[in-house]
Amino acid sequence: MVMRFNYDLVVIGGGPAGLAAALEAENSGIENILLLERDKYLGGILQQCIHNGFGLEYFKEELTGPEYAGRFIERLKGSKIKVKTGTMVIKISKNKEVLALNREEGLLTIRAKAIVLAMGCRERTREAILIPGDRPAGIFTAGTAQRYVNIEGYMPGREVVILGSGDIGLIMARRMTLEGADVKAVLEIMSYSSGLVRNKVQCLDDFDIPLKLRHTITSINGKKRVESVIVSQVDDRLRPIPGTEEEIKCDTVLLSVGLIPENELTREIGIDLDGVTGGPVVNEVRETQVEGVFTCGNVLQVHDLVDFVTEEGEIAGRAVSKYLKGEREWRDQPVRLEPGKNVRYIVPHRIDYRDKDRKRIKLFMRVKEPGKDVKIKLRDGTGKVLLAYKREIVTPGEMVTVFLPEALIDENMSRIKISIEKEGR
Repeated sequence: MVMRFNYDLVVIGGGPAGLAAALEAENSGIENILLLERDKYLGGILQQCIHNGFGLEYFKEELTGPEYAGRFIERLKGSKIKVKTGTMVIKISKNKEVLALNREEGLLTIRAKAIVLAMGCRERTREAILIPGDRPAGIFTAGTAQRYVNIEGYMPGREVVILGSGDIGLIMARRMTLEGADVKAVLEIMSYSSGLVRNKVQCLDDFDIPLKLRHTITSINGKKRVESVIVSQVDDRLRPIPGTEEEIKCDTVLLSVGLIPENELTREIGIDLDGVTGGPVVNEVRETQVEGVFTCGNVLQVHDLVDFVTEEGEIAGRAVSKYLKGEREWRDQPVRLEPGKNVRYIVPHRIDYRDKDRKRIKLFMRVKEPGKDVKIKLRDGTGKVLLAYKREIVTPGEMVTVFLPEALIDENMSRIKISIEKEGR
């Protein structure tokens, strides 16, 4: 038997992005909302992030991951939002029909007037980066190890090498050390750490854990269990340099080598994905090319701060309300936002709407290379500088945000190019 439901809004994903989107949509006047989460509990990855440092931007106080998630879950209890956990979405159609499955109700067909995609992201594995060598036990993604230690109560190993200096890898270097493990080294193929500066300081420097830049694992050794890894330096093209090999004895390898937005459902609908972010191409209200389908959080772009994830969820939630109420006014032509010098990507990708109540649009971007004493310059199609922001430091591991005032967007404007340049140029 197939159960059928009708909702104004269906939010897919009960992590910080989905929670924020659902709550903000209700706060903006949408009443008939369904939130779907495949796990047995809400909060997403936050539930296994027991360290503090969350909420400094949004709540102006320092919280652990479960505490941060708990704030929104508590708000949900006082709402009329319908929640189904343990429910896997298996298909979405262009006419916004959602096919889902759970143990209690079986197969569900849900018709929605609007959808918010908030499925989060997953970790890259050994297979994704093609590390050669044996195939022993003891190789984990950093997030899997984090779950084992913080939720399941298991220690993945005692002598650890971590590949990649992403935030989860840095945090797990500290966590494993606190649990009594010997973290031999954190290896990073780039010439800079790919995590937040504060995490590098608090998780490595404060615990005297070595960070080896421009190094990678060229072989994993061991039959039943990891016994050692071969580490090599890399050249400017990130290729291992012969003769630089070093063997490090260990029983565990943790991989923190990047995150991939969970966009299998998005791709099936036919929504275009950005080749850099791996997430959908969206306008300033996080709407995709399929009208009424919005997206936010790590499924759109991988964030380093959950505060930004929440902010993006709220942008989508408010936009759903305007969409369902028919309160939107299209521009005569969209304004494309184009990455310039030392900018990897920009979200949103374009500006589609006029909004008399909106004073400014927040732009999120990442740089290609670290820089000091730079200016972020916004230019129109003629090359004229519309606005410039100073930054003392920019690094690929930290999201860069600036505001584009609504008043600067001319009706005849078709594009704005954003570059990050040395100050004075």
